[in-house]
Amino acid sequence: MRVLALHPDRCTGCLRCELACSYMQTGTYQPSKSVIRVSPFEGYTSYAPYTCTQCAEGWCMTACPVGAIRINAAGAKDVVDDKCVGCKLCTIACPYGTVFYDQDTTKAYKCNLCEGHPACAEACPTEAIAFVEGETADWIGDFAAERTTRVLALEAVR
Repeated sequence: MRVLALHPDRCTGCLRCELACSYMQTGTYQPSKSVIRVSPFEGYTSYAPYTCTQCAEGWCMTACPVGAIRINAAGAKDVVDDKCVGCKLCTIACPYGTVFYDQDTTKAYKCNLCEGHPACAEACPTEAIAFVEGETADWIGDFAAERTTRVLALEAVR
């Protein structure tokens, strides 16, 4: 099984992943329609990419009352536009905030792994996003724990 591995310590904040994703999702360069986002850490000059990790729990799938989220050939939980009624329950159910709602189409959308060729991973020059063999994991957990320890240490000094 191939999964997206996110390595925030390698991210430079170039936003190429957002541009590549939006182009794959919409056919235009609209980062606001990207399903991968780069989050800046204000005051620390660092960034972290985040997107759907295709978690095993699949809260978005469970919450969908019409079965509009299915597992596609790439192993991604994918929104089936023809079935989605735009109720937004999947966006509420996702604990990571990686299921989005499109006001124009009145449908939910999320990472579908670009049918096995994630544009974000291909566009990333530092391999902060990689499509690798492995199990779904909490790729950001170690980074977040280390960052929290550092931030708390800085705050204690002030």
